[in-house]
Amino acid sequence: MSSVTHGQQIEAPVLTARSRDNVAVGDEIVRHRFATRLIHWCVAITFFLCVFTGMPIWTPIFGWMAGLFGGLSVCRWLHPWFGIAFVAATLAMFIVWVKDMRMKREDWGWLGPKALAYMRHTGEDPDVGKYNGGQKLFFLLVTVLALVLVATGLVLWFPRELARPLPDLSWVLHDAGFILFAAAIIGHIYLGTAALPGTFRSMTRGTVTKAWARLHHPRWYRDVTGESTNGAGSTGAGVHDVQK
Repeated sequence: MSSVTHGQQIEAPVLTARSRDNVAVGDEIVRHRFATRLIHWCVAITFFLCVFTGMPIWTPIFGWMAGLFGGLSVCRWLHPWFGIAFVAATLAMFIVWVKDMRMKREDWGWLGPKALAYMRHTGEDPDVGKYNGGQKLFFLLVTVLALVLVATGLVLWFPRELARPLPDLSWVLHDAGFILFAAAIIGHIYLGTAALPGTFRSMTRGTVTKAWARLHHPRWYRDVTGESTNGAGSTGAGVHDVQK
């Protein structure tokens, strides 16, 4: 009986993360509920589908990628539809996250030396909430670039119906938007894995440890747990919701 109870306690944060976030369960905090993670991975998957079908169209150097989908002609057909799916997922992400991603005065102050300290694990800003200034700017950048990609992509989908120089300009903007987006995604993956251990699990398991939250997002940690970041004022090891 004790082993079953212990197993249930281990899985409690995961079960909670299916429908709730901003909740402390034992030594973990639910950062992203299942619906949020699903949207995130839909954006990621559709983006890479766009990459793998678009690169062979962009340059023959990546022509081998076309074989993954049945040839270049198939890629030309699939790419715009994957693009529509990507933009739809990005729109859903924007609707879900926009409230939490509004830049506040303290978020601008986080940029600069505080950002470097964050990535080096050498300091913490006590005013950082669930998302820091860099994460909020990344969110806004992704949203803007997604709009650029879909707008230029629609022009390139029907180039003969539109007069020049609009199609030619769209080629340049589409390529530039993709390069910026790809660079941002590379940085996003690095920061979410190797640079900040313990972050990636928030998008798989849905939870982070209290120690991770206390170090990187102290104000969010205090709001969710009711505890101070110096270890005092514990509210217990049960489930604790953030006050909204």
